[in-house]
Amino acid sequence: MNRTLTVLLAAVVGALSPLPLVAVEPSSTSIERSPSGLRFPVQASYSYYERDDEPQEVVQSPSDIVQSPSDVAIEDNIVIDDTGDAWAASVCPECQAACDPGAPWTLPQPCLLQRMGFKVGGWMQQGITMNADDPVDRYNATVALNDRHGEWQVNQLWLYLTRPIDQTAPYLQAGAHVDIVWGSDWRFGRFFGLEEKINSDDQFYGWVFPQMYAEFGGHNLSVKIGHFAGILGYEVVPAVGNFFYSHSLAMSYTEPQLVTGVMADYKLSEQWSVQAGFHRGWFMFEDLNNKLDFMGGIKWQSCDGRLSAAYALSSGNQSPLGENWFASSLVIQYQMTEKFKYVLQHNLGQADDLAAGNDAEWYGINQYLLYTINPCWSLGARIEWMRDDDGTRVAGIGNLLGTNRGWTGGPGYAGDFYELSLGVNWKPKANLWFRPEVRWDWYDGPNNLIDGTRPFSDGQDDSQFTAGFDVIVTY
Repeated sequence: MNRTLTVLLAAVVGALSPLPLVAVEPSSTSIERSPSGLRFPVQASYSYYERDDEPQEVVQSPSDIVQSPSDVAIEDNIVIDDTGDAWAASVCPECQAACDPGAPWTLPQPCLLQRMGFKVGGWMQQGITMNADDPVDRYNATVALNDRHGEWQVNQLWLYLTRPIDQTAPYLQAGAHVDIVWGSDWRFGRFFGLEEKINSDDQFYGWVFPQMYAEFGGHNLSVKIGHFAGILGYEVVPAVGNFFYSHSLAMSYTEPQLVTGVMADYKLSEQWSVQAGFHRGWFMFEDLNNKLDFMGGIKWQSCDGRLSAAYALSSGNQSPLGENWFASSLVIQYQMTEKFKYVLQHNLGQADDLAAGNDAEWYGINQYLLYTINPCWSLGARIEWMRDDDGTRVAGIGNLLGTNRGWTGGPGYAGDFYELSLGVNWKPKANLWFRPEVRWDWYDGPNNLIDGTRPFSDGQDDSQFTAGFDVIVTY
C-alpha cells in the first residue's frame, strides 16, 4: 500500500473512531453544502453534492440527498410570486392534482453507527440514451456521463458512510465521509494512483471512490483532509444532485471535480463565506510533480436568500501534462418566484505549455431555467455555449481514458460548442425519480486539424440529437 493511501485511510479511520467530541445527529432530509460550502436557505450551488432546490436548516451528509432537486422550499420571509400556477395548470392539468411522494425509505441503520453519529445510505442510477445518428462506435460524442448510444447503463450504484459536522456549532467536532461507487461513471472519476490500480482502461464498469476524508470543525470553521470534491461549478457528480441525466460541457471537461488535499471553509457572516486549500492536481491521488495547486472561493447570498453568487478557482502546475493550469467558475442563482429558478454560470480556463507544446484557453456560459409544478413534477431547460479556443478540452470519453488528444493538448476541435437540453423530473415516490430529457448538440468551427473529422456521428457531422431517461432509486 502506497504512502498516500496509508495516510488517507489513517485520517479517515481516525475520524470514524469514537472521540470525546460532539457529533451532529444525522437527519434523513438534510443536505451538506460542503465540500461546496455552507448550507443557506438558497445559495450558490458550489460543487459536488450541492443543490439549492431543497433548502434545509442543518449541515448534513454530502451524500444525503434523498429529495428531488425540484422540491423547492422557500423561507417564509421571502416574498414569492405564484403567478406560475395558472400556466402550470394549462400545460399539465393532471400535474396539479394532489401529489404526495410520501416519506423516504432508508437503509436500516445499525445501532452502533447511530450512537456514533454515522449514517449509511446511497442510490442506484441507471438509464439509456438514444442517438439519432446511430453512431457505429456507439459513443454519444461529447455527451457525458450518459455517453453510450442504445445501451442500458448502470451509471451509479452508490453507497456512503458519513458522520457530518455542524460547523456553526460553538464547540469542536470531528466527522468523516466515505463513498464507494460501482458503475459506468467510474471512467469519468478515475484518479491517477487510485482507481487505475483496480480497474483497466478497456472496461466500461468499475469501482471508484469519489470521497474519503476526515473533517474537523466548529465556530464557523470546517476543515477537510483527504480525498474530496472540488468547489467549482453548478452541476455535481452524484446523480441525485442534478436536474438532468446528461451533464453540461463545462462540468464534463473544464472543472477539477475531485481532488486530494486540504480544504477549509469559514463562515464570515450570514451573507458571506470563504474557502481556501491545496490539492495535488486535477484527478490526482498521487502527485505527478510534487507541486501543490491552490483552490479557493468566496460566496455571497442576499439577506432574503433569493439571490446568491459563488466564485471559485483552481490554479497550479500539472506537469508533465502541462505547466500552469487555471480554471474558474462564477455561479449566480436567482429564485425568481416560488416556482421559477434561474441559474447563470461562467467558466474560464487556461493552460500553459501542454504536453503537445502549445498553450490553451477555454470559456463558456451555462444558463438554467427550472420550474417546480409540485413535489412530484418539475420542468427544466439548460442552454450552453462553450468555446474550446485551441481544441484541447472537448473530445468525448477519449479524453478521460487517455487515448484522445484532448487531454494531451494536441489539436482537437478548436471552435464553439453549443447544447440545449429540455427535461422533466417525475417523482411518484420519495425514493423513486424518473428524468427523461432531449438534447441537441452542435459545433461551429474548423475540422479537426489532424484527421479532418467533425465532432459528431463518427466524425461526419456538426450536430446530433439524443433522447434519454434515467431512473434513480434512493435508499
